Amino acid sequence: MSDTPRRRVSDRNSVNATFLGSGTTLTGELQCDGDLVVAGTVNAHALVRGAFTLTEPARWTGSVRATHAIVAGNLEGALLVSEKLEIRKTAHIRGSVQARSIAIAQGAVVEGEMSVTSDEAVTMFEERRESDTGG
Repeated sequence: MSDTPRRRVSDRNSVNATFLGSGTTLTGELQCDGDLVVAGTVNAHALVRGAFTLTEPARWTGSVRATHAIVAGNLEGALLVSEKLEIRKTAHIRGSVQARSIAIAQGAVVEGEMSVTSDEAVTMFEERRESDTGG
C-alpha cells in the first residue's frame, strides 16, 4: 500500500461501489453505504456514505449528501459534501453546493450558491488528463 496522499477524489480505490449504468433510470430515494457511480438518469434524493460520482452525460435531479463527490454530468438540486468536491469541466450544476473543499475546472458551470465549510479557498484548475470519472 502506498502512503502517497491522494489529491483527487478519483485517485481513491473503492471495493464496494454501486454503479447505475448508462440507460438506467432511477426514481425515489437512495442510501448507499459505499461509493456510488451514476452514468444514467436519476430523479431522487440520496445519502452516500462514500464518494458520489456523476459521470458525463449523466443527469441527476434531487438532493445528494455524500462524503466526497465528483461531478462531470448535470445535477439539479442541493449537493452537500462533507469532505472534497471536484467539479469537472463538463459539469453543469443548478442548485446549492456546499463542501469542506471545492476544486472546479475551467469550463464547469455552477448556477447557484457555492460555499466552502473550511478556511480553504475554492481551487480553480484546468483539466489536463483524460476523464476518469468511472463512466
